[in-house]
Amino acid sequence: MGFLKSIFGKKEQPKRQLDHVSHLKVGDMISLDDSFALPPALRGQQLRVEAINTYEYQRSQRSEWVLKGHSSDSIFLSLDEDDESYLSFSIKINRAVVEQLFDLDEFSVIFEENDSAHLNTQAIEGDTLTQYGQWLGKQYHQHQFAQFGYFHRQDYRGMKPPQDSHGPTGEPFEAYLLLDDEEKSAVEVEVYESGDTDVMLTLYRPLSDIRDFWPGE
Repeated sequence: MGFLKSIFGKKEQPKRQLDHVSHLKVGDMISLDDSFALPPALRGQQLRVEAINTYEYQRSQRSEWVLKGHSSDSIFLSLDEDDESYLSFSIKINRAVVEQLFDLDEFSVIFEENDSAHLNTQAIEGDTLTQYGQWLGKQYHQHQFAQFGYFHRQDYRGMKPPQDSHGPTGEPFEAYLLLDDEEKSAVEVEVYESGDTDVMLTLYRPLSDIRDFWPGE
């Protein structure tokens, strides 16, 4: 038996098959379509999974893949599953960009419980238009108000996030979601217990926008 092993060598383990976003792990890579329907931050990009986070809600949880390419800016990818499955790409924007894109009085209504916010995108041009134009809808309406959840900087696919004697161990937050009229783009806001607020522009795209997958080491 030892003689046969020395002749034929050790059988090589098959490489991990990767053909769907739900199976991505840290270190895996994807390449995106080069269609002009995608904004420059996504168009034709090769992106690597740098981290996987988990959003925990009362009756559900959602994975978030943190992607990076040649730029130092992160792209956040989730799988949006309703009647069909879609890719949900998001970028974070700071207060200065929020002020360029939206009227702040309209934006503040998002957080008022008795009002249904309607948000109009302001006219933009130049570099701002190039960078953000394809992430934006013309008008948004509020779809979700103060949904409570916990954010975990860990991958908890297939398992329930841990709890301690005080309850879930993640960072508590409230989520606000506004969709454009065609429900192809969104503005998402997360307000954390610490007072930190994240504002994101989100684009919903077909699964076919991922052209190739490469398993990591």
